[in-house]
Amino acid sequence: MTGSTQVPYLLRAARGEVLDRPPVWMMRQAGRYMKIYRDLRDKYPSFRERSETVDLAVEISLQPWRAFRPDGVILFSDILTPLPGIGIPFDIIESRGPIIDPPIRTQAQVDALHELDPEQHLSFVGKILRTLRQEVGNEAAVLGFVGAPWTLAAYSIEGKGSKDYTIIKSMAFTEPAILHQFLSKLADAIATYVCYQIENGAQVVQMFDSWAGHLSPQDYDQFALPYQQQVVRQVKAKYPDTPMILYINGSAGLLERMAQSGVDIVSVDWTVDMAEARRRLGPTVGVQGNIDPCALFGSQAFIRDRILDTIRKAGNQGHILNLGHGILPGTPEENAAFFFETAKQADKLLAIA
Repeated sequence: MTGSTQVPYLLRAARGEVLDRPPVWMMRQAGRYMKIYRDLRDKYPSFRERSETVDLAVEISLQPWRAFRPDGVILFSDILTPLPGIGIPFDIIESRGPIIDPPIRTQAQVDALHELDPEQHLSFVGKILRTLRQEVGNEAAVLGFVGAPWTLAAYSIEGKGSKDYTIIKSMAFTEPAILHQFLSKLADAIATYVCYQIENGAQVVQMFDSWAGHLSPQDYDQFALPYQQQVVRQVKAKYPDTPMILYINGSAGLLERMAQSGVDIVSVDWTVDMAEARRRLGPTVGVQGNIDPCALFGSQAFIRDRILDTIRKAGNQGHILNLGHGILPGTPEENAAFFFETAKQADKLLAIA
């Protein structure tokens, strides 16, 4: 299965081919559950240093590739990475998460933002992606990723993580014009950033609208969906053949709306049954997911049963096997290994089962 001419297996699934087994990767597969990563983190405690130094980010991206040979190798980065490039500085503090100070709260601050020039502000991302493509060849697909406008706006306006999103929602409900302008500027920057990732080797790009699951359907339709569409429209105008995935945490109530974004694949969390997700999304939209990350704390028999159940429900076309969110710190590495091994033998196991 090696060689420079083959199409990576994950790309074949994303394009809707009928396959013997689904391709498999994990959100946050490069990260805290791996001892090799924790050792590197101890040596380089700054997240931004780890994610913005080419050699370090490449090494971290490749750790799970060397250990498990997933079908997708994702860029080690953060959804906030492009923000300084438009004029929003941030820091990531271990155990506290991202901090944006001062947060974006006024029309003047929105007016002061500028367009993104990826080559100037994010050239390290281009170098990381080009190196990953060289390292994995066509044995795996290289995935890029970005944050969606609503979620990046939420971080920027709240100034940090939030449980109830009162500040951005207050702005949405009292000063919607400012927020819409901000969201549109973010959408343009994100579209530029996606195109830059594709130009530097990303073969699939996943957009995370992690916090859009906290919106009511009517507010999603106003503040999240149009700006997801703005990103997808601009990217597809330039790169119509590059598959895009949309992920939202807590999205069971929003699945149909997610499909309206124009992406090729909807990444489903574990709060909806995969067979039901398939029915609701229809035959033209691919699916990714959707095993509960906590399942990897179960026995191997339990993990195997969950994998096979999910694959049966998803069918053999347009499905990428993944967790319903990122793999959790503390997950036994041998269970992560078993997850990948089982997924790669799924066609044989399903024939036996």
